Amino acid sequence: MQNAKGTMTSSARSLPKFGKPERKDLYRNKMMPRQRTRLQKTHSIIVAALTSLSIVALFAAKPAVASAFVKTERTQFVLDGKPFYVTGVNNHYLSWGSDAEVTQVLDDAVAMGANVVRTFLGTAIGSPDGEVALTIWKFHNDGANSSALNVHGHYFLYWDPSAHGMAINASSMRKIDLLIAEAAKRRLRLILTFLDFWSFTGGSYQMSSWYDLPTHQGAPWDTTNPAFFTDARVMADYQRWVKFVVERINPLTEIAYRDDPTIFAWELMNEAHAPIGLRRQWEAQMAAYVKSLDRNHIVGAGDDYPIFDAPGIDFVTWHGYPKYLAITPDQFNNEITSKCRMAPLYQKPVVLEEFGYARSHPDQAKAYKMWLDTMAADSDCAGWLVWRLVSPQDDGQYPKDEVEQFDVHHDDGETWQVLSNAAHLGRKVADDVGRSR
Repeated sequence: MQNAKGTMTSSARSLPKFGKPERKDLYRNKMMPRQRTRLQKTHSIIVAALTSLSIVALFAAKPAVASAFVKTERTQFVLDGKPFYVTGVNNHYLSWGSDAEVTQVLDDAVAMGANVVRTFLGTAIGSPDGEVALTIWKFHNDGANSSALNVHGHYFLYWDPSAHGMAINASSMRKIDLLIAEAAKRRLRLILTFLDFWSFTGGSYQMSSWYDLPTHQGAPWDTTNPAFFTDARVMADYQRWVKFVVERINPLTEIAYRDDPTIFAWELMNEAHAPIGLRRQWEAQMAAYVKSLDRNHIVGAGDDYPIFDAPGIDFVTWHGYPKYLAITPDQFNNEITSKCRMAPLYQKPVVLEEFGYARSHPDQAKAYKMWLDTMAADSDCAGWLVWRLVSPQDDGQYPKDEVEQFDVHHDDGETWQVLSNAAHLGRKVADDVGRSR
């Protein structure tokens, strides 16, 4: 929710073979036993050293890669035929943070016990010269840290005046290459969302602005961008971007994204807002397009307000914040039960993909425990991802969110312990579901 609401397998390598000197070797035959022993020891040391070097080279040449793709089976996710219960985190700056900031988030996710990390792609600007096509958001935000949307000059999509159309900045994909490779090392799975609906780093609004398309600006979250979902030019741009991402070969792993099981799922867009009929039509069309390029990965919509019957969408997501729903934590708990109850009706996993309750509430940890316990006890709930895990920035300090206060830190506080306990309990939940199948 990036808005103002804020083991490795490989063939064995043969070691260098040292031929034994023939008996007629006069030098060898003339050596004293002590000399022969010393030579044998030297020989053993060389063999051991070369063996170690071979092993190091083997691991360096073959980066860690997940072994199988996550699939869906009725109301659950499955991995290697066994239930996979999602216990995850969101982070919004993984596609532009420094390498150290990215790996710190992943390390903190592991420390929490998470198995899935979700982030957004698709940072978009106007023309790089800033004159032909304007950038509608604060692209140059040098005084801020990564969490506060300083993208450090990284962007994926831009308007190319010479081509009179969208262009892709392939150099920024290095960040995603690193993210995938580092997640694989930590046995984490990734939900990669192709584009953000919101304009905080460009998103659908920047892409629409290239063609001067109208948008509806209502109350903060009653905002829609219907032209994005109907204009042939924007839809072609979006599909071109999807194709570029899905077919990219990661130079760090030498694996195409579409062939990498580290990616848990593709998502079409974070929180697309459009009339429900139009949104269902667009999601069905784009899901079919993704699957025409990639037969391995499951596809989600990334919805905050879910459409359960969208064709081609493999799992249902929803995003929930008591503050913006104007309900109490207890009422939100009932909402969880209500949403999960839809899973068997539509035969799709249902995931609470974003949730948050401000840390200024003294009952934050209590509320999180209630919600997480409810999902763990309900076999129709397929998992959760908290909004949002943030880690120390390059200055060594945690970023401060004094507006929404949804940020989660690896600080061993009460809320962290609740999330960590629930994440580790998730393994037992998956086992229990498996025994009941």
